[in-house]
Amino acid sequence: MTQQATNPALVKWDGFEGLPRFDVIRDTDFAPAYEVGLAEHDAEIDAIANNPDAPTFKNTIIPLELAGETMSRVGAVFWTKAGADTNDAIQALERDIAPKLSRHYSAISMNAKLFARIDALWEARDTLGLDQEAFRVLEGHWKGFVKSGAKLERGAQERLAAIHERLATLGASFGQNVLADEKNWALLLDGQDDLAGLPDFVRQAMAEAAKARGHEERYAVTLSRSIIEPFLTFSERRDLREQAFRAWSARGENGGETDNREIIRETLALRNEKAKLLGYESYAALKLDNTMAKTPAAVNDLLTRVWDKALARASEEETQLATLMAEEGQNHDIMPWDWRFYAEKLRAKKFNFSEAEVKPYFQLEQMIAASFDVAGRLFGITAREQPDVVGYHPDVRVFEILDSKGKLIALFMGDYYARASKRSGAWMSSFQSQHRLVLADGTRGEIPIIYNVCNFAKPAAGEPALLSIDDARTLFHEFGHGLHGMLSNVTYPSVSGTSVSRDFVELPSQLYEHWLTVPEILHTYAVHYQTGEAMPQALLDKVLAARTFNAGFNTVEFTSSALVDMVFHTRDGVDDPIFSDPMAVEAETLAKLNMPKSITMRHRSPHFQHIFAGDGYSAGYYSYMWSEVLDADAFAAFQETGNAFDPDMARKLKDNIYSVGDSIDSEEAYIAFRGKMPTVDAMLIKKGLAA
Repeated sequence: MTQQATNPALVKWDGFEGLPRFDVIRDTDFAPAYEVGLAEHDAEIDAIANNPDAPTFKNTIIPLELAGETMSRVGAVFWTKAGADTNDAIQALERDIAPKLSRHYSAISMNAKLFARIDALWEARDTLGLDQEAFRVLEGHWKGFVKSGAKLERGAQERLAAIHERLATLGASFGQNVLADEKNWALLLDGQDDLAGLPDFVRQAMAEAAKARGHEERYAVTLSRSIIEPFLTFSERRDLREQAFRAWSARGENGGETDNREIIRETLALRNEKAKLLGYESYAALKLDNTMAKTPAAVNDLLTRVWDKALARASEEETQLATLMAEEGQNHDIMPWDWRFYAEKLRAKKFNFSEAEVKPYFQLEQMIAASFDVAGRLFGITAREQPDVVGYHPDVRVFEILDSKGKLIALFMGDYYARASKRSGAWMSSFQSQHRLVLADGTRGEIPIIYNVCNFAKPAAGEPALLSIDDARTLFHEFGHGLHGMLSNVTYPSVSGTSVSRDFVELPSQLYEHWLTVPEILHTYAVHYQTGEAMPQALLDKVLAARTFNAGFNTVEFTSSALVDMVFHTRDGVDDPIFSDPMAVEAETLAKLNMPKSITMRHRSPHFQHIFAGDGYSAGYYSYMWSEVLDADAFAAFQETGNAFDPDMARKLKDNIYSVGDSIDSEEAYIAFRGKMPTVDAMLIKKGLAA
C-alpha cells in the first residue's frame, strides 16, 4: 500500500486555515489510509531506535514527538466520525482497527532498542540541561514506556500486548452496544393524554425526534438526555415515566448482542491482570500513580466524606417530596421515575419558578455567544464564525479564534445537536494540538483545532433551540475544555492542552461553568426568545437562590457511580466475585452504601461509558469531584476581588492553568495561580452540603 493509494485529503489538510476537506473524505478511505499510516509510523520508529548515534533529547525524544503524522491525521478524522457521526461501515472498521492499533502501539512500547535510548536519557536526565518542560516530556515518555511493559520479560510483554488488544476490542464493542440501545428505542406517543404536563419546548423536541424516525404527527421519547430528562421532569403520566426510565436505566443490559455485562466482567479481569503484571496491587493503584490524588485511599476518603453528607441531604429531600405527594393525595413510594417530577414541583413551590418558565431565556445561540464573551473578557480572545466552511457533519459550525491583536490562534468547531449517529453525552476533542516544534516541511508549530460535541434537542426549522440551565452549564463546561486546548502555549505536543492528569483536566472546564451564572452575563444573554427581554431580576434571583436545590439527589447520583468505579478497580483477588459477577458486586456495594431506592447511579455499569468504552476515566470518575474542589476554590479567588473578570486573576489563570498544559506539575500549576492548595470546604459550600 502506498501513499498514492490513499485519499490525500485525509493527510494533507488544505481546507480553510488547515482544516481537513471533510466533503471529499469517504468512509472507504479510512482503511487504506490506516495501512499507510501504520507502515510509515513503523518506519519512523525503526529509524529512531536504530540511529547509530548516541541518544540525545534532540535525536530521540523530539522525533518521537513528531512521529506518526499520517496516523494522527487519519485517526483524528476517523475517531471524530466514530463518536459523532457513525454508521455501520465506520463501526465495522472501528471493531477491526481498535485491536490493530493496540498491537501497533504495544510493539512500539516494547521495542527494546527504542526503550534503551529513552532509558539512557532518563538515567542521565540530571546532566542533559533540560528545561522544565523538556524534562517533563522525557519523564512522560519514560514512564509511559515502563507502564506499557518495557521493563517486563518477553513472555510477560506478549501477555500484556494481548491484554491491551483484547481491551481495545471490548471497549469499542461496549460503546457501540450502548449507542445501539439508544438508537433502537423510542416511546412513540399520541394525543393529549400521553402529553399531559409537557411544556411546548418538550413537545417540540419530541415531535422533531419522531419526525427524524419517520413518524410524522407523533411524539417520541428517546434516550437522549436532552429529551428523556425533561420528559421525566414534566410528564404527568407516571406509567410512561416508568417505562421511559426503565429503558434509560437498562441500556447495555437488555440481553442479546448489545448486552454489556460479559464485557464488564472480562474487562475488569483483564485490567486486574495488567496491574499485577506491572507490579501494582490493583488497577486503581496503576491508574492513580500519576494523578494528583496518588492513591485509591485518598480518592475514597474524599468520596466517603461527600457521600455521607449527600446521603443525609437526599434523605431530607425525599421527605420533602413525600410530603408534597401526600398533599396531592398520592401514597406510593418515591421511585427513580418520580424524583425529577416531584422535585420540579417542589422547586416551583419553594422558589416560585419552574424550568418551563426559565427555559425560554436560554437560547442556544445566546449561550454560545455568552461563552465566547466570557472568554473575551477573561483572555482577550474573539470568535469569528465561518458559515461557509464545511465541517464533518452539516450541523457542525466552524469558528476562527483570534487573540487580542487579531492573530489566528485556533480553530473551533461546535457540534451541538443530538442525532442517532452520535453517542450520548458531551465532550471536547481535537483534530490537532498546539505545539512549536519544526515540522518535516520546515514550518514551525501548529495551531490547535478543537471541537465540542453536545446532544441538545434539535428544534424545528426556524425555531430556536432552548436549553435547560443544566444544558447551558454543559455548553460552558465543554467550552472550558476547549479553551484549555485553544489557549495552550507549549513547545511539545505530548504536554499540550488537555494532556494533563485525569483529576486536573476537569478544572478548566468546571471552573468555566461558574461564569454562566455571573449576573452581568445572565443579564446580557439570558433573553426571552420571543420578546428579546432580559430575564427579570426577580426570576434571576430565584434561579440563583435555587442553585443548590436538589443537591443531595445530584451528589448521590454522581458519588455512587464514582464509588462503584473505585470498587470495581480496587478489588484484586483472583477469586473475588468482581471477576465473575460484577453486577452482583455493584448491587452489594450500593446496599452497603444504603443507596436510596428512589435514586439510581448516574451511570449504571452496563452503560458507564466513562469507564468501560475505553480506558479514559476507569478508576477516574472521581476526578470530576476532585477538580470540583479545585474549581470552587479557584472561582473564590475571583470573588475575593469583587470582580468576576478581575484582570490580574484572569492573567494568572491563563498563564498558570489554561496555557501550560502538562509542562509543569499540576499541583505546582495550581499553587502558582492560587498561592495554596484548597481544602474540600469550598466545594461542599458550593454544593450546598456544608454543615
